[in-house]
Amino acid sequence: MPERPVVPPHACRDPREVARALAGAHEAVAGGEDDGEDGPAPRAVIGDSWRRSRAAGVDADIPAAPLVFDSDVLADARAAHPLSRHLPMLRGLLDRVAEESAQLMVISDAEGHVLWSHGPPRLRRAAARIGLAEGFCWSEGSIGTNGIGIALAEGRPEYVHSAEHVARVLHGWSCAAAPVTDPDTGRVVGCIDLSAVAHALHPSALALVGALARLAESRLELDMQVRDELLRERYLRHLRGPGGGVALVTETGRVLAAEVEDWRGLRLPLPQDGRRLRLPDGCPAVAEALGEVFLLRVPRPARREGERPLLTLSMLGDPPHALLDGRPLHLTRRHAEILTLLALHPRGLDADRLSALLYGDEGNPVTVRAEIHRLRGRLGELLAAKPYRLECELDADFLTLRRLLSAGRGEDLLQAARLYRGELLPCSESPALRAERAELAARLRRQLLSRGGPDALWIYAQTPAGRDDLEVQQRLAAILPPGEPRRAAALSRARWLLAEG
Repeated sequence: MPERPVVPPHACRDPREVARALAGAHEAVAGGEDDGEDGPAPRAVIGDSWRRSRAAGVDADIPAAPLVFDSDVLADARAAHPLSRHLPMLRGLLDRVAEESAQLMVISDAEGHVLWSHGPPRLRRAAARIGLAEGFCWSEGSIGTNGIGIALAEGRPEYVHSAEHVARVLHGWSCAAAPVTDPDTGRVVGCIDLSAVAHALHPSALALVGALARLAESRLELDMQVRDELLRERYLRHLRGPGGGVALVTETGRVLAAEVEDWRGLRLPLPQDGRRLRLPDGCPAVAEALGEVFLLRVPRPARREGERPLLTLSMLGDPPHALLDGRPLHLTRRHAEILTLLALHPRGLDADRLSALLYGDEGNPVTVRAEIHRLRGRLGELLAAKPYRLECELDADFLTLRRLLSAGRGEDLLQAARLYRGELLPCSESPALRAERAELAARLRRQLLSRGGPDALWIYAQTPAGRDDLEVQQRLAAILPPGEPRRAAALSRARWLLAEG
């Protein structure tokens, strides 16, 4: 049996000719058959889309795409979409093309809901009559074969010309669309489409929308890299030192940082707090939630006889965080203060001295003894008495910060800036801890201003203290080279602080 001829997409031919050529195939599909046995056949990708459209119950006589979003829902969907901040860039690139060639740019979400459209007013009015406008749905299941729907269904750029559409109302139109994939999740988040009357959109438009989609993805990747760097600055300290983890992982399963450098960027199964998963080398690990990321730990073997347990304290910034042999240890604010003071006084403190450090002159040793009793219920023999002291190995971020600031080397200062996610127990009113907090903050700021490199200063400038510090922002702008994006950000922030000042 001879092969049936396939009708190719061609923008220069009369759309009525395409409709006549595919009339038999259209009637066969409408009648519940595949696409007929005689006469020209649609392209394979179009035939597949026709079958999906028929299975979804799409009527070829549908007058327009359905409206699915009212104005309030549309505004929320736009604000939440990752492409919203890059819309000016995409519009700017297509302004001239759209005006000169009478084409409409449409951006949808992953379900085919149109969030934005941009083009000449006359074309927008014509498009509105078929529902090619904000708030309408252009999935295959809503209006049949079309550029947006087929690109989302196939996961690649596609071109649909004239009568290749299922809906007859679209036979006077052509469209080229390309899906946009989020580099963080690996999932399609939207679609960029160019639409025009059938004779005005050549198949070569497919290359243009493909390039636009790749450009949008590159901007999303830059956004992701900025977020990743901020997360590393905030949480990298949890990988350091004894008792640390083996990898930091995003909520989407991407490895942000790891003891094994080659793991960075790899994808793991989506982590859940307390659940086990496999590391890239096949070893098991346990995921521990740390706010915006997960810390992966290799399950710690049982301690050998005579081996001291490890207490890890993270008291810089809020909230405080503690681990005992790698397991989370819930702390009240008062218990966090007591552990911090005991860490600062390794030889121990009696009840009177601890009370004075915690409460000042109004302190009561009886209150301290009650708190110690509660804390010993969690730590057991690790909290010794006479004097009160910690009988365990200790890894505390504020003690590490002290050592780094005392060493004074450039690489130590950069590590100190990374470690400093905020002030020491910022909510504490303890006189001793307020003094320690002020001293650490002042020493770090002073050293960064006098000899900190651009990377260390930039990290500090993103903290709550550094962000509102005019001198820090001005110093950062002074040492960064012209053209460096961080310099522009520092200058802008400094100007704002001066204006507010």
